[in-house]
Amino acid sequence: MTQRLHLVFGGELTDPSKNVFRNTDDIHIVGMFPDYASAYNAWKTEAQRTVDNAHMRYFIAHIHRLRDEEAAASPTEELGN
Repeated sequence: MTQRLHLVFGGELTDPSKNVFRNTDDIHIVGMFPDYASAYNAWKTEAQRTVDNAHMRYFIAHIHRLRDEEAAASPTEELGN
């Protein structure tokens, strides 16, 4: 079975209508989760904890979508070699 990792992270945004962090050094890494359900629960907990700050946002990144070992490398990835 394929593992589908998810990263939950968040921080304070410069503007609530944009996804630009005020300070990337202050990004809160909640953790890596083995499935969407557990990532969603962690995201919801953090989002509710910071609900009084309109500039705080938490996100779920689908890490499993970033790299497919079966697919050929992208041209951008090849530049690093």
